[in-house]
Amino acid sequence: MSDTEAPVRGAFRSQGKSCALLGSPFMGRLMPLIAERLTTGTEVGARILGWEGDVGPAGQSVPLRTAGALHALVLDGTDKGLAAAYPPAKVDDDTLWGAVQGAVDRHGARIMAALDRAPQTNEVRRSAILLPALWWLLAKVGDMPVALSELGASAGLNLMLDRFSIETPEGLVGPAKSPVHLRPEWRGPPPPARPLRVVDRAGVDRHPIDATNPDDALRLLSYLWPDQPERMALTRGAIALGPKRPDEGDAAPWLESRLVAREPGRLHAVYTTIAWQYFPPQTQATCTHRLEQAGARATAQSPLAHVAFEADGRRDGAALTIRLWPHAPAPQTLARADFHGRWVDWHG
Repeated sequence: MSDTEAPVRGAFRSQGKSCALLGSPFMGRLMPLIAERLTTGTEVGARILGWEGDVGPAGQSVPLRTAGALHALVLDGTDKGLAAAYPPAKVDDDTLWGAVQGAVDRHGARIMAALDRAPQTNEVRRSAILLPALWWLLAKVGDMPVALSELGASAGLNLMLDRFSIETPEGLVGPAKSPVHLRPEWRGPPPPARPLRVVDRAGVDRHPIDATNPDDALRLLSYLWPDQPERMALTRGAIALGPKRPDEGDAAPWLESRLVAREPGRLHAVYTTIAWQYFPPQTQATCTHRLEQAGARATAQSPLAHVAFEADGRRDGAALTIRLWPHAPAPQTLARADFHGRWVDWHG
């Protein structure tokens, strides 16, 4: 075994455990199966097992690159043999591995090309934490129009959240016929729903995805896990709403231009969802400084909010923290939620 093989195989096993914890038994099987049975006998296997550097989720995410490359072959019908072994089919490990090995043999060049791209998702269910955050903000500032600025927006799907519907303990909120219908488990009652009128929305990402482009949409869908049809349906529904491709670039200069262009009479909500940790330290520092500068200029007629749904060091979810200038400039942690928005524990 080469020096690189052990950490790569370990990354696949670790990824499998994480996927199982996040509700994907299939990925919990597939990832360790690849760890155990992949060899260097193919160009694909040699590349994966020879991958150097940080191959885990905090680095180059080689296991998820591999999973996405395989899933794309299923989604577009390229490999019917692999599709026959994927959910909803239930097959044993030998059959599943035979299908994976066959796909590698038949479509090695395409898999190699897919391995060049880092995984990128746009978890629509995170709007289940963003929507109550906006209701909370509007309760503080009054029912005024809202401008949204998303940092690390990916395909910009969550910028369409006012066109989603969500089930709450008080009933359905949002368009009843929306193609995106959120059903989180509420572990703490959310703030009362408020009228949400989004008058401006924009996002930025270093590698934005145009979800209206079929190739980009396939790539986005391929990184969803094959045994989670709800995530697939919600993502397809959000794509059907025709989101605008986010701007390309670093978050810091983009945010500065958004803060300068802010118009009076609106609540401007700047937000991230599991994205801040991936920004370079200088970008984080500059964004924080610009927000605080703009916050110092905010008024009751032109408030500014920073909404951060970010990892808090616990494996089961992330924390929602909000700053609102000029009303509540100190950070307030108001809720926790599952990374994929399956449950929301609102305690603010």
